[in-house]
Amino acid sequence: MINSKYDWQFHEVNDTTQVDQLAKDAGIDPFIATMLVQRGVKTADEAETFMNPTVSSFHDPFLMHDMKKGVDRISQAVESGEHITVYGDYDADGITSTTIMYETLSDLGADVDYYIPNRFSEGYGPNVAAFQSIIDKGTSLIVTVDNGVAGNDAIAAANQLKCDVVVTDHHSLPEVLPDAFAIIHPRVKDADGNAYPFGDLCGAGVAFKVAQALMDDVPSDLLDIAAIGTVADIVSLRDENRAIVKFGVQAIKNSQRPGLIALIKEAGIDLSKFDEQDIGFGIAPRLNSLGRIKDATVGVELLSTFDEDRASELAKFANQQNDLRKSLVDQFYSEAVASVESSGDIKNRSTLVVVGENWHQGVLGIVASRLVDKYQRPTLVMTGADGSDEVKGSGRSVDSFDLFQAIDPIRSQTVGFGGHHSAVGLTIKQDKIGVLKDQLEAAAKQQHLDLSVKPQLEISAVLPVSKATTDLCDQLKALAPFGQDNPKPIFKLKYDRLSDIKTLGKTKDHLKFSLVAGQNRLTAIAFGKGEFASELEQGASQLEVVGEVGENTWNNHTTVQLMVDDMREALPPVVDRRTRQLHQQMFANSGTYVFFHEKVRDQLKHYLSAESQAVMYDQNELKTLDQGKVYIVDCPDSTADLVKVLGVIHPQTTILYLYKKQLVSKIGMPDRHSYAKLFRFIKEHANINIATQLKQISEHLHLSARTIIFMVQVFLELDFITIQDRIINLNPNYAARDLKSAPSYHLREEQLLTEKKLLVSDTHEFVQFVKDSLGV
Repeated sequence: MINSKYDWQFHEVNDTTQVDQLAKDAGIDPFIATMLVQRGVKTADEAETFMNPTVSSFHDPFLMHDMKKGVDRISQAVESGEHITVYGDYDADGITSTTIMYETLSDLGADVDYYIPNRFSEGYGPNVAAFQSIIDKGTSLIVTVDNGVAGNDAIAAANQLKCDVVVTDHHSLPEVLPDAFAIIHPRVKDADGNAYPFGDLCGAGVAFKVAQALMDDVPSDLLDIAAIGTVADIVSLRDENRAIVKFGVQAIKNSQRPGLIALIKEAGIDLSKFDEQDIGFGIAPRLNSLGRIKDATVGVELLSTFDEDRASELAKFANQQNDLRKSLVDQFYSEAVASVESSGDIKNRSTLVVVGENWHQGVLGIVASRLVDKYQRPTLVMTGADGSDEVKGSGRSVDSFDLFQAIDPIRSQTVGFGGHHSAVGLTIKQDKIGVLKDQLEAAAKQQHLDLSVKPQLEISAVLPVSKATTDLCDQLKALAPFGQDNPKPIFKLKYDRLSDIKTLGKTKDHLKFSLVAGQNRLTAIAFGKGEFASELEQGASQLEVVGEVGENTWNNHTTVQLMVDDMREALPPVVDRRTRQLHQQMFANSGTYVFFHEKVRDQLKHYLSAESQAVMYDQNELKTLDQGKVYIVDCPDSTADLVKVLGVIHPQTTILYLYKKQLVSKIGMPDRHSYAKLFRFIKEHANINIATQLKQISEHLHLSARTIIFMVQVFLELDFITIQDRIINLNPNYAARDLKSAPSYHLREEQLLTEKKLLVSDTHEFVQFVKDSLGV
């Protein structure tokens, strides 16, 4: 069975008149109009701004908090010849932010240098020792980029040393802002409670706005660098960021920067087809690798140098660091997977803590991300070092689990700890690893972490293979640049059959196949899905496929292909999953769960997700079940009750568990001789205590305890006996009555017939019965 990794969410536009009106007013294809409406674009003016940003898309930089104050201080420092240090960060956003600010101040004639802290020895953000060293060397103004808003201690130290600090940052605001000379930040509000019109700038974006304010014009020569930082930091590609990246991609195509040209060459990128994905998958990883492996300072030199020989040398170095980063990630990931699989934690734990020995600290976050992707649970990857009693590492989480809040209760037992909902950094003593593991598991229970919940994948439309053309790809480019808040459209492909199924890669990890519809054929690539090749070749699966449509150029020949995001085996209208055991995983999928017994419903309904509902078989809600999945959970007492349910619902798929813990058919219906034996026994023995004497009676009469309990209930319903405080006596005024007239007797007959029809029948016979009842 091929199960989807994601919970597919189809983004349907119900108001087609809105789409038609937008297509007409904007003069665009209705298909693109649909994509725009899905993105919240409703008018022709909004569509024009979205697809074709202009210089007017850039907001007034002086609307940002402390912009004028900060720019005035920087200008004063330039004019008076003060030494300025740009204090950056070691990731791609930090490198590009530093480059933007350094080049801007250099162009203004400033006495300026830059400093990027070391990831391993100094960590992120301002630190007192670094600021002390910078100031000792003659700096009287520090301008932070992509950091600083949480650097209270270091900034306080700078103030004591008579050095002003202008913070330019975009990260989450602390409860107490630092006492900086100016804090230029798009989310800090002014005295009137107003913030900058667009709060999702990255560090490079904020630095770009400072440059705009200093230059009194949009610094077009910095758009290439700003675009790299914006894409690399995975910020929202709406509003001002769209303009930065749209213009920046074009600027990179025409870039005269020797370092950038050399880096693009080393990455093997075709500059004629350059787009934002080349930044995300080609340029950004190479810049990030500098800080992850060793020292990010050379990244600024790489982007800003005009020495072609030096640029080529640094680009080669960045490429080598990236290759080293990839090999280290692959090595540690393989070791981590082996550790997880051998530990048994997947079966026993909801969270993972993997501890290696002498692993490179700079790649642990990437390894953690890959483990989260594989196991779909919060993961910490840590490493010890020879001669140290500490382990350091990084954690990554799933959407439904706040990793920072999970660890925060044991903060006092850590050496160092920081982060947010989805990612943390952590240092602890070796002997605290067990405490950490236990705390994570306790937090998983407190936060009600449900590992069965899949991350959502939004699907734009169903696309016939015949429509997957180069024309479609050209139309989709109007929606670019793609990224956060503007994802590349994902389509569910409509096709007739699969062909040309094969595996790719040295270890055959990947899958390649063709989707065929009539004379049309679309090649699909599914990374990490090679294990399903044999199943597909045998035709054992009706495969549903979703992915991104794009162009692939090979030997100067361009074709359209599908990059598969997910796939799943299509469920038939009726699925036979009759069972004697229920577990939480069986209630993981969203849908409607129908119950015949309130006791069973009450025991299980807490397993259901917020998107699901529990319905009793006789409720009016059944009539509204005309789409999605319906699960028939427990077995009814009467086949007629099931037929009644199936007669009023019209779901896409009906899954039948028909759970029944103990089959009545294994006990059967007592014969008349058994009833007679028990009746004589009661007649001959007064004051029988059914609670204390049941075992003795069972042995004496050679009848099972459950059979005796059932017959006692029948006798009671027919007034043959009386029961008071569990004491049974013959009713002296009983009258002869037919056993079959007792409700329990009748129910037992119904249950026996129902079990024979619903639980004992083979799958083919059972599924056909359900289909007939559903009318499908």
